[in-house]
Amino acid sequence: MARALWKGAITFGLVSIPVELHAAEERREFKFALIDKRDFSPVGYKRYSKRSGKEVPWDDVVKGYEYKKGEYVVLSDEDFRRANVKASQAIEIQAFVPAEELPVEYFETPYYLVPTRPGQKVYALLRETLRATGRIAVAQVVIRTVQHLAAVVPVGKALMLNTMRYPDQLRDAKDLALPAEGLKGVRVSAKEAELAKRLVADMAEHWKPDEFRDTYHEDLMRRIREKIKAGETKDITEPEAPERAPRSAKVIDLAALLQQSLKESERAARKGTRGRSGKPATERSEHAHGRTNARRKRAA
Repeated sequence: MARALWKGAITFGLVSIPVELHAAEERREFKFALIDKRDFSPVGYKRYSKRSGKEVPWDDVVKGYEYKKGEYVVLSDEDFRRANVKASQAIEIQAFVPAEELPVEYFETPYYLVPTRPGQKVYALLRETLRATGRIAVAQVVIRTVQHLAAVVPVGKALMLNTMRYPDQLRDAKDLALPAEGLKGVRVSAKEAELAKRLVADMAEHWKPDEFRDTYHEDLMRRIREKIKAGETKDITEPEAPERAPRSAKVIDLAALLQQSLKESERAARKGTRGRSGKPATERSEHAHGRTNARRKRAA
């Protein structure tokens, strides 16, 4: 089993469940080096003292809070713990709320909660009680010196902890140029509204997460291999001029676009090839490769 990120306990009332926190997120991210474009040498960074200019080894680095200009108070891991011993060691449940009442914009990062051997029974009891009542436990916890609002949710055999944002960490949308609620203000016709509903109904499915994947990661790897194969490893690719100017919103026939989308969706459904974008997978692939070939011809 992977090393735990945090160890503590879930607490509510007089109940305490010893648990470990494990990452539930597996990120597929490229690790890019920074390169000096003049000679293509890697660019590096050093930790250095702003007083002496000399490099500082990691073993000599500590955290400090600047309480006045140029003056710092040093804080160790023990200082962070002593600030609130209980908060740093417990997932303290504050309330049990209906699952449907938590808005998606509050959620951040998922983790697995794994019980230690003494906590197996109470862990299972909390998991099944949450599942039976349709509720989520809302808690607070300190992870890596930051206090989080969090939701404890039953998922299969596991209890998952999903860190959440506090209300004051969400920006208000009042200053954004958004259309008013309803459709009258944007002059959507009854026909357009009906076509939109038909398109949504035609593309309606049950949630099947295994049908989705990060295709851009694969696309970028293919582009990297293309440049290596073509001997273009040190070529800085310049942006192309747009093939055509974007159409103005004023000239779009929304009803016609919706009608065409319906036809494409129905045709793809009959073929059994509709992908996540609503287009057949083969059609999307051919279209993408067509654009690539066209660019190569222009470059030649």
